[in-house]
Amino acid sequence: MNTTDQTYAERRAAFLAEHVGKIPPDVRAALAAEQASLDAAGVPSTVLRPGSAMPDGDLLDVQNAPTTLEQTRAGQPAVIIFYRGDWCPYCNLVLRTYQQQLMPHLAALDIPLIAISPQRPDRSVSMRQINNLTFAVLSNPGNQIARQLGIITAPDPDARAAQLAMGIDVAAGNADGTASMPMPTVVLTDADGVIAWIDVHPNYSSRTEPANILTAITTVLDRPVPAAGIFEVSSRHMR
Repeated sequence: MNTTDQTYAERRAAFLAEHVGKIPPDVRAALAAEQASLDAAGVPSTVLRPGSAMPDGDLLDVQNAPTTLEQTRAGQPAVIIFYRGDWCPYCNLVLRTYQQQLMPHLAALDIPLIAISPQRPDRSVSMRQINNLTFAVLSNPGNQIARQLGIITAPDPDARAAQLAMGIDVAAGNADGTASMPMPTVVLTDADGVIAWIDVHPNYSSRTEPANILTAITTVLDRPVPAAGIFEVSSRHMR
């Protein structure tokens, strides 16, 4: 199988097989414990459900110019991605996957893909350049939208120490100077800005597969995509 055809889960497995042995055992244990805790907690009950208005707020584009979700989607249905940051290997993996496997279908349907993180705009530039992304990558200082959506989280003390041990200082890269971040989430909105479908992943190593998003576009928005874009999907995490 060509690597560009691999699912996100397959790419994650390959990444872990290559890199997990390079992580110090104590750091690996702290991150594994955090992921287990996130799995046990599950999706927060406060997450907005389909039928709710999609929250908006003050965003910054890669040129540091102010914008909003409303401006960026320009009256179109949209696929909105919340990711943690350019320091997160899983975020890099999934956004590259979306660029390769999702963007061609979305472009044909005139549906924008919008990625949002709490990082400073210069880090959004880095994310775009490293992964050759052609879609909008925006900064949401203070996690305004993620907080309204109900998907905000922060690393526990042991995980924070593990990140720092690996040279990752989340707070230093975030626009508000805190380590708060969104749970990885994909939101599909309709043309009126109403949440049509939402998929939240409390465990940040897990992400929404492109096939799930394409299926949601077809079934929820009634916007058919080419048959080649539809694969078997799981309903796990769907709300």
